Amino acid sequence: MRVTTAFSRLLRLEGVWVRKVRFEPDRVIVEVALCRRRLVCPECGYSTAARKDTRPENSVWRHLDLGIWRLEVHCRRRRLWCPVHGARNEGVPFARPGSEFTRDFECLVAWLATRTDKSTIKRMLRVDWDTVGRIIKRVCDDELDPDRLDDLYDIGVDEVSWKRQHNYLTLVADHQRRQVVWGCEGKGQAAADAFFAELDPPPPPPERERRTPPQAPEPAIMVPFGPCPIVPAGHGIQGAWLQDESEIEPAIFARAAKLRAVSMDMTGGYAKSVREHAPQATICIDPYHVVQLANQALDEVRRAYWNELRCIGDQDAAKRFKDARWSLLKKPEKLTDTQATTLARLKAAGGEVWRAYTLKEAVRGICEPGLNIDDITVLIDRLLSRLARCRLAPFVKLGKTIRKHRDGILAAIRLGINQGRTEALNNKVRLITRRAYGFHSAKAALALIMLTCGPISLHLPHELHALGIG
Repeated sequence: MRVTTAFSRLLRLEGVWVRKVRFEPDRVIVEVALCRRRLVCPECGYSTAARKDTRPENSVWRHLDLGIWRLEVHCRRRRLWCPVHGARNEGVPFARPGSEFTRDFECLVAWLATRTDKSTIKRMLRVDWDTVGRIIKRVCDDELDPDRLDDLYDIGVDEVSWKRQHNYLTLVADHQRRQVVWGCEGKGQAAADAFFAELDPPPPPPERERRTPPQAPEPAIMVPFGPCPIVPAGHGIQGAWLQDESEIEPAIFARAAKLRAVSMDMTGGYAKSVREHAPQATICIDPYHVVQLANQALDEVRRAYWNELRCIGDQDAAKRFKDARWSLLKKPEKLTDTQATTLARLKAAGGEVWRAYTLKEAVRGICEPGLNIDDITVLIDRLLSRLARCRLAPFVKLGKTIRKHRDGILAAIRLGINQGRTEALNNKVRLITRRAYGFHSAKAALALIMLTCGPISLHLPHELHALGIG
């Protein structure tokens, strides 16, 4: 078997044949030629048989290493004239446009980026640190599902910190696919408005002057939707599709109109944005955050009593009471023997701390599974009345918060939609941030988040060839 034939089978590069192989001290150079005769624009796929000229030098791509040797693919490319992008070098099937690496090499880098930090990839594959970031962005832009915002029905909106000093990212997750489908820098209503603007972008402004008269479009139903007063001409539903005297829902064209439920926590301005852009969607407030607020209220009462013991000079009692924190915050069935004994002493002592504990357990009991929606509705109304009369400032504030979001809490329990999946994805995001030791920009963080948690299917090079994708 000839060396060129062996390397042709070894590399398995699509659409090329190996012309020559050279071995150098630190690398192997494989010269290839394209099998096709027509020239293809790498940007838009425009194909032509006309050649503008030929590059005087070979283009070079880095391929997967061959043992300890670097493996480079060299190819003499032609140039074409694209009516849209102008003069361009012809595209090659084994590499992405503008890349100096083959698809197999970039797939390996992207897969490793979801498992380890960039410094490890840099040392392992002998590439620059910034090159890893550019490959991640290129793979993310190319492999990200362009239809990820279609058919969204149940979504979750939450913010996660990617940097200190209150730097946040807003992430939108699809509950059905269990993936992050959208993200941006910032939080609150402005971030949610940006999501809805991308979900249903406004139509382009009409052209004022046209040199040639437009042809009459096919008859269509002009209906209002979203921020646009009418559907653009030629983009409506054909009148022949509808039966006589039948009506059509005006909002069926807007993707935001398909949303049925949006889960969120009680912070930020996400609810206001949802009510404005998707009023038909049910806002679901995660019960977990309600219990979290109850724990915070209990901790405020505990700290106030601890400070009171310190002020009156009873330092021994203050030290003993300081160890009671986890006895109060943990579930009763998960207490250790020592913590259970401490909780029994607090119960015997009574006072504001024990009353706060009973209120916290009442909130947690309502949010526990096993109750039907009718029982929860009655219990939450009784709880609100009890919180209003408890004379504990943190729990009075908690009652006002629960009363404000009562319908959203009941909707989350009734529909069984909460922020559990969103919080799980946020844990992955925090792991990515810690593993990377921080990011220089929000765009870099978002690219790696979408690569890891988004609708992208990453495969190793041997998996691609086994599946027939590469």
